[in-house]
Amino acid sequence: MAKRNNENLSISDVLKEFVETNKLDRGLDKVNVRDAWTKLMGNGVNNYTTAISLERDTLYVQLSSSVLREELSYGKSKIVTMLNEELGKELVHKIVLR
Repeated sequence: MAKRNNENLSISDVLKEFVETNKLDRGLDKVNVRDAWTKLMGNGVNNYTTAISLERDTLYVQLSSSVLREELSYGKSKIVTMLNEELGKELVHKIVLR
């Protein structure tokens, strides 16, 4: 059985320590990127988004509309900036629209 510490810790500190100890940062980043995409792009784009995946520093977004894909390709750098601001860290450096 694990030894119990007598010091009082906040739940957020305990969760941060748990995430760091178990190396869960990368998985949480993937989930946070999906949430940020959904929040920033709105219903119009989300209706045509079929898959979102983060691999290293590249965000792969699969879209079912070629017209929308072409439209979004003009503003890739702006989307990267908006996503990183929403996430609070430089996580995405490149977007690939499929």
